[in-house]
Amino acid sequence: MMETNLKINEHLLDNKAKFNDDFFKRFDLRHNDAPLKLNDDISKNYVFPTLYGDASCSIAIFHCDYKAAKAMMPDPSMEPVKMSRGRSLVIFSCYEYRNVLNVAPYNEIAMTIPVMSDGGMNVPVLSMLLGDKLKKFGYYVFSMPVTSLENRIRGRKIWGLPKNVERIDISQNGKFSTTKASVDGEEPYLVLNIPMNGTPQEFDIKSNLYSVLDKSRLTSATAFKGKFNLTKNMGTIFKKTSNTNTPSIKLGTGPQADMLRALKIEGQGFQFRYCNSMNACFDLAHKKV
Repeated sequence: MMETNLKINEHLLDNKAKFNDDFFKRFDLRHNDAPLKLNDDISKNYVFPTLYGDASCSIAIFHCDYKAAKAMMPDPSMEPVKMSRGRSLVIFSCYEYRNVLNVAPYNEIAMTIPVMSDGGMNVPVLSMLLGDKLKKFGYYVFSMPVTSLENRIRGRKIWGLPKNVERIDISQNGKFSTTKASVDGEEPYLVLNIPMNGTPQEFDIKSNLYSVLDKSRLTSATAFKGKFNLTKNMGTIFKKTSNTNTPSIKLGTGPQADMLRALKIEGQGFQFRYCNSMNACFDLAHKKV
C-alpha cells in the first residue's frame, strides 16, 4: 500500500549510499541552474539525473485507436506510432520507487503513447518494433499519477509532466502484479493485472520522454536496466479485440477513466513486462523545440 504523501520535508534526503550499482556510475551528477521552489518556505537544490534504485516495474501495453491517440498530442511535431487496423498503442508503466536520490519513496504510473517526432518515418508496426533504436522515437506522457506532492511539484515545474497526487496501490500475489489508481477515496478508476511470469529478458535501454512546459516541447532522456519477464500476444497485431473491461484492464468512473476510455483501449494486452528490482534514471530536458 502507498498512501498519498502530502508532506514536504525541508531537507534533501541523504541517501546517496544506496546508489552504488555500476549502472549509476554511467551518469555525471549535477545541479540544475537554480534550486526548485516547492512552496513559500522550502526550496531544494536537487542533483540530476534523478536516480531510482531497486524499483519494481510492471508494464502493460495495449492497442488503442490511432485517431483518438493523435487527438491527445499537444504538439504537431509528434505523431502516435502506427499499428495495424487504424490503431496505435498506449503503455502503462507502474513503479514502486523504493529508493530515489534525494527524495522519499513513492509510487507512480506513467501513462504514455509511443510516438515518432519531427517527421520521423512512421511505418506501421515496424516503428514500434524498432522502437528505441530510432532517433525520433519516444514516449509522450499524457498522464502521470504519483503518490507524492513533492514529486507532483517537481514533475510539473521541471519537466511539465502532467502529474497529479492520487492513491496508487501496487501488490503482487506470485502470478500477477496488480495496480489500482484512485482519487479522493473513490473506487479505482484504473485496475491493471500484469503477469509476473513470462520469458526472461535483460533490458538496458535509453529512450526519450516528451513533455510540454510553457508551450515548449521538452525532450528528456530516461534509462533503465533490469531483467523482465515478458508475456507477448503478437496475434493482437492482426486482430482487434473488444474494448470492454477484461481481467487485464478495468476502467471505473470519473474524469480519469473517461480520458482513458476515449482512447478505445482494447482488452487484450499486446505485451506485458514485470521486474521486481531494476535501476533507472531520468534526466533534465536536453532539447527544446
